[in-house]
Amino acid sequence: MFVIAVFIGIYSYLIFLLGIYHMLDKQPVILMSLLFILFVFIYTYRIIGIYRINLKFKKLDRFSIILILLILAQIVVNLMGALGYELSFDALWYHLTFPKLYILNHAIFHIPGGLLYYSDMPKLTEMLYTAGLLFGDETLPKLIHFSFGILSSLALYKISRKFVSKILAILAALIFYSSLVIGWQSITAYIDLSRTFFETMALWGFLNFIEKKEKKWLIGSSVMLGLAISTKLISLSSLFIFTLLIFYFILKGKGSLRVLITIILTYWFFSVIIPLPWFVFSWINTGSLVYPVFSSLYPVNVSFGAINPINFIKDVSGLFTKAVDPISPIYLITAPFILIYFRKFSLQERVVAIYSLLAVVVWYFTPRTGGGRFILPYLPAFSILTIILISKIKIKFLYNYLLFLIILISISSIAYRGVANLKYLPVLLGRETKNSFLSKNLNFSFGDFYDTDEYFKNNIKKSDKVLLYGFHNLYYVNFPFVDSSWVREGDKFNYIAVQNSNIPGRFGDWNLIYFNPKTKVQLFKKGDIWWSY
Repeated sequence: MFVIAVFIGIYSYLIFLLGIYHMLDKQPVILMSLLFILFVFIYTYRIIGIYRINLKFKKLDRFSIILILLILAQIVVNLMGALGYELSFDALWYHLTFPKLYILNHAIFHIPGGLLYYSDMPKLTEMLYTAGLLFGDETLPKLIHFSFGILSSLALYKISRKFVSKILAILAALIFYSSLVIGWQSITAYIDLSRTFFETMALWGFLNFIEKKEKKWLIGSSVMLGLAISTKLISLSSLFIFTLLIFYFILKGKGSLRVLITIILTYWFFSVIIPLPWFVFSWINTGSLVYPVFSSLYPVNVSFGAINPINFIKDVSGLFTKAVDPISPIYLITAPFILIYFRKFSLQERVVAIYSLLAVVVWYFTPRTGGGRFILPYLPAFSILTIILISKIKIKFLYNYLLFLIILISISSIAYRGVANLKYLPVLLGRETKNSFLSKNLNFSFGDFYDTDEYFKNNIKKSDKVLLYGFHNLYYVNFPFVDSSWVREGDKFNYIAVQNSNIPGRFGDWNLIYFNPKTKVQLFKKGDIWWSY
């Protein structure tokens, strides 16, 4: 799994390199991809293939089969949504729009203005989406993100086997994968599941380091966290978690101050060196390593109310009970057992418990604009801790009740997500067109756009240029355009399109030639000549 994670990171940075050198075309990407696949095959064959691999399938008990079938049912339901067209706000705003703009311009570049201000942040997953869009439509990026949910579940299972039996390890994977937030994220081209995978791998590597005392696992953990930071900048907060875990581990082992400092510096070095190319990219373009964080576009303020323990308890309980992106309530139900069993925990079990607690603290003090999905990268750890606690319960009735509750939650999640994803079924069966589906399901009053009546497709030529005002989610804009947020003096255009807004006064003498009452888009033109901004 660590090799898979590293290969994913390498491939992403190869796409980034092609973009920096203005080589983001299908031919260079195909050539690079083929060479990379060849390298992976040779490496896998030489390092792994030299050993005889014997696959022994032991007979599974009935309960294990039920758990696996529930996970497979959830995968099928999520896959149904992943194969459909993209509807989610952030994906249409920037996760897919960045790759599309990079492809149109054959390069990765800074996008000024107040709309796509995330353009300088680390984008490991968006690099994968760029390759996906070069080979197809938005379905490939959605499937990439969907795959990270499965990879995270597999990593979670492997970590759980350190502590519990196979059956309970499968149950841990079920707890994680049946959270509604996982089901929702699995059908989008967001990046939270890819971050979750790398954060989980970082935890796995750290647990291996504690168990085996080998420096390679410390470095492996920090590299995984570096890939998580390269995916989403907020993963920098996990450095705080692992730094405190290192303190705990060294103090428990009565290590020296020199050893403590060496381990911390090693961990920080590899965690930061991996996303460094993105930090340099941001610095060159904006003068800030982490733009737009700490700027007027993304201010970071911690109020005195945040340190109020009552607010902490209120917000954390709301996270587990009232989140817009719901997570499994089983975490909250089993949490009190930590007080009972913590003293009996092994060192690794205590690390998982402390990691989970610190994750909640980090979630509380970092920006929570994404709702429940911002705790998502730590749900694998919560699942491991939950299953450790359940395994230690000796009261048979309580033990069986919790297992029943987990299965009930899973079935409810399958049913809920199944109903939610039914809208994709006519598209998958070929009974509904893309135009019809998007026209019915996009939110045009909340920033989405689609050429529902194909007016732009039939009337705007490749040689034209449309200046956009009021548009927000640009992914489905399939005609030549320049947005008002990054238009520069001297840019030429011969049309102006306005959505959910009024045309600026300076263009008041332009003539309205088209209006779509559904999308609230107006198109203006003035004569047959080109105009300069």
